[in-house]
Amino acid sequence: MSNQTIFVSDIHLCESRPSITDTFINFLNKINNQVDALYILGDLFEYWIGDDSKQHENVIEALKELTDRHIQVFLMHGNRDFLMGSGFEKKTGAVLLNDPTLIGIYGKKVLLGHGDILCTDDIEYQSFRDKIRSESWKNEFLKKSLSERVAIANEFRKESELNKKNKSLEIMDVNKEEVNRTLIQFNYPDFFIHGHTHRPNCHSITLDGHQMQRIVLGDWYEQGSYLIFNAHGIETHQV
Repeated sequence: MSNQTIFVSDIHLCESRPSITDTFINFLNKINNQVDALYILGDLFEYWIGDDSKQHENVIEALKELTDRHIQVFLMHGNRDFLMGSGFEKKTGAVLLNDPTLIGIYGKKVLLGHGDILCTDDIEYQSFRDKIRSESWKNEFLKKSLSERVAIANEFRKESELNKKNKSLEIMDVNKEEVNRTLIQFNYPDFFIHGHTHRPNCHSITLDGHQMQRIVLGDWYEQGSYLIFNAHGIETHQV
């Protein structure tokens, strides 16, 4: 059996949905030594209030067991868990990646992202994103007590759900021009894999004479899915 790499996104682990956590830990435990690496492309958690919290210790332990077996785990920040930092890396053995990141696997160029920076039509969200990703906002937030941080995170989640109801699906999806600009910037990769929009699909793109595929990963709110990439190609699986 040939070696393979697994990609997932938008797991949205939350204490209020223990069954998803159990499913994800079970998924991690079943990853065997034929797997070279696991890439988690953002929103592993519904929210992350800082590396000093005691959130999701069972998930951290399962990730550590995986990296202890010399299976690499790479993580990307999502819009919900962008406060994961070096403390999280130390506890899990996982490596945080910049968004976007270009990698080479099995002879292919693969661009990875969470996906939210592609949604440029949602001007309100992009402006909010810029604010909370600033070093000054993050430093102020992390100075607050854990209970204050949880309250703020829950407030953000409520606002996010309300905002979604008032926005069209088109505004919350990726902007095609932004996708093309990104593909050109990274010199026409063979694949562009991302999550965020919760609209799993495979889009064929022809740009400047180059054939590429943009693969959108599914979320784990209702049913978990993951992508297996090996030397023979790509397969999508349900958990």
